[in-house]
Amino acid sequence: MTPVERVELLHSGRGLGRDAHANPDWGDHTHNRTWSAPSEPAATSVKLLHSFELRHGSTRVLLPPGAQRLLAFLALDGGTLTRAYVAGSLWIDSSQEAAHANLRTALWRLRRVSCPLVDSTATHLSLAPGVIVDLHSAREAARHAACAGPDFGEEQLERVLSAGELLPDWYDDWLVIGREQFRQARLHALEALCGSLTRAGHFGKAIEVGLAAVAGEPLRESAHRAVMRAHLAEGNRHEAARQYELCRRALAPLGLAPSPETHAVAALWQR
Repeated sequence: MTPVERVELLHSGRGLGRDAHANPDWGDHTHNRTWSAPSEPAATSVKLLHSFELRHGSTRVLLPPGAQRLLAFLALDGGTLTRAYVAGSLWIDSSQEAAHANLRTALWRLRRVSCPLVDSTATHLSLAPGVIVDLHSAREAARHAACAGPDFGEEQLERVLSAGELLPDWYDDWLVIGREQFRQARLHALEALCGSLTRAGHFGKAIEVGLAAVAGEPLRESAHRAVMRAHLAEGNRHEAARQYELCRRALAPLGLAPSPETHAVAALWQR
């Protein structure tokens, strides 16, 4: 073999035995490989606002009612709970044996889903790490909104504005307190934002946010007052008077009249 032939053989990788394949930098078979980054795992999300929905990536995952309620219960709390507490809360009208049997069935159904949903031990249960819950992000946005200034992020503002009621078509007793807590947090956040936007001169956005609070609870005088102040700050006394009248009409069927605080705001456009 001539020296030239030896060089060509070396570059081609032929005749080098296992060493040519052991080193990934050698051999023509490596030059045509295309490297691609590993794909990100699909996110798993649980929707509790407006209605229940479970999604894995873009795919909606259907669950039977018992499994839905177990997943929603764990997602609502977000912590680690004892099996006895979960079973007793979800199947309150059942015997202890039946409640635990129902819990085991619901867990079995959740484990059949291709994505991890629940962490469980012999005594405790919790939502699996990484499961996204819309209620949690909406709660956090409401907390920030309650003490934020007019530069509150548009994305967070939209999250507070668009947040609906917690599972409104469910009538379980364990939902009552959580539903009211979130409702109040959202209403206080909207009122606080309405005030800060009014003070900053962003009247259109302030009125939009204030009216969202009124829509959330038409009998809430503090929400009406926030909208009235925004109209007055913009110089629209007629709109402020109209909002006062809407408040008065909402209260009248209950035999109530606007409070002194609301009258005090009304007096501002009468000066």
